[in-house]
Amino acid sequence: METIILASGSPRRKKLLKKIGLTFKVHASDIAEDYDSHWSASKIVKTLADRKARAVASQYGNALVIGADTIVIYDDQILEKPATPSEANTMLQRLSGHSHKVLTGVSLLKTDTSNNITNGTTFIETTNVIFGDLNPELIAAYVTTKSPMDKAGAYGIQDPHGALFVKAIEGDYYNVVGFPLHSFYNTIASFAPEVLSQQKFYQYSDDS
Repeated sequence: METIILASGSPRRKKLLKKIGLTFKVHASDIAEDYDSHWSASKIVKTLADRKARAVASQYGNALVIGADTIVIYDDQILEKPATPSEANTMLQRLSGHSHKVLTGVSLLKTDTSNNITNGTTFIETTNVIFGDLNPELIAAYVTTKSPMDKAGAYGIQDPHGALFVKAIEGDYYNVVGFPLHSFYNTIASFAPEVLSQQKFYQYSDDS
């Protein structure tokens, strides 16, 4: 496998994969992230992750392409990225004092030297996140930073404010950040073991 492609423009996913020492190129997919409103949350993240990977895979030969999609579910509703600061404020008020789920779907595709997809696999990681009771002033201060605007559910657990919101989590922390590293590593070990031998997973650099 000569090339690894991350089909996502997320700076958080890029940083996480660099943290574990993966060498890769970023080619963000520009597909429309639409879906049938009747689909389950699991089907949404798996389908969108696979669409992203497939949209990019045809442009690379002898490659492993990584697609990913993350959504937040609260009270059986999907919380997208907020469109306005007011919407971000409302989302965070809804999440205050309650638990919600973060689902990430990951699609891995292999291509041959002719850019044809030869094999693929997908998996889903789910993490339960429990918020404490949020101070309205803390919410307002966070929204002012504009950080919630590019994040599903209007928060990032890795942000200073987000770290104060979260009372507990059940599952993979990095999944909430945007990419489930543990499941990814174990899936790669079985799906593309050659990557483990070619990549220097343990010689990572911390950019934080």
